[in-house]
Amino acid sequence: MANITAATVKELREKTGAGMMDCKAALEASNGDVEAAIDWLRTKGLAKAAKKSGRVAAEGLVGLAVSGTKGVVVEVNSETDFVARNEAFQALVRNIAGVALAGSADAEVLKSAAYPGGGKVEEAVANAIATIGENMTLRRGASLSVSQGVVGQYIHGSVGDGLGKIGVLVALESTGKADELAALGRMIAMHVAAANPQALDASGIDPSVLEREKAVLAEKNAGKPANVLEKIVESGLKTYYKEVCLLEQSFIHDPSKTVAQAVKESEGRIGGPVALKGFIRFALGEGIEKQESDFAAEVAAAAGGQA
Repeated sequence: MANITAATVKELREKTGAGMMDCKAALEASNGDVEAAIDWLRTKGLAKAAKKSGRVAAEGLVGLAVSGTKGVVVEVNSETDFVARNEAFQALVRNIAGVALAGSADAEVLKSAAYPGGGKVEEAVANAIATIGENMTLRRGASLSVSQGVVGQYIHGSVGDGLGKIGVLVALESTGKADELAALGRMIAMHVAAANPQALDASGIDPSVLEREKAVLAEKNAGKPANVLEKIVESGLKTYYKEVCLLEQSFIHDPSKTVAQAVKESEGRIGGPVALKGFIRFALGEGIEKQESDFAAEVAAAAGGQA
């Protein structure tokens, strides 16, 4: 058996991020060959990742990246919010956002894309699972662009450049001043983060959602004459649009005007017409069914059932 020195173990740890005992075991299994030990750890790490894949990953980070007239947002989940503070995890999310910006933001396409430093994005995620010790998933990604103008951005709950709990992109099309457009885009993105609109305007609302809203309004006013009921439903829908459509919402920075009015009024200082073309809002973990846990029971289990 090869003589495994502390220096060799340290070298392997620095190269892989794996634990000391795992590195020692890998070197012993590989007869002291560091490169073979790296492969051994990778194989073991991927096996660990597979074991962890059943755990619910609803924490993590949302990452934004913007360049010129294109912006992307990605969501990478982990099991606990502690991981969001891990520099290696933050670098992973930031790099994935960069890969998406350079290519496609579609999650399935992104997983097979080349990752900085070698390998694929999905391999980088698997390696992070093995190193950090939690299940992680690249859940989703999306992009937004304009032919001319800017893509405004805002990160809420920021833990680093372009990383946080809520990520918003806003597309503003205009030939006006880029700096003024960017400032307006950030303000609207902040509004989107806070108000959570469901669509840009009424045309963007899912028809099935509208039908359900109509049915609720009709049920609440059952028994009224048909012509009266029609007007009540129509009025109710207008109120609904003001609640869920971005352009019709009251602007959080100046509630006396709608977002559409705020955009129109900005044209003077921007130096040309401005069109709000779309937005994307990713909130960390939205739509994921989180598992409820008994913290005291978990602590007891970790302590071997002893109180």
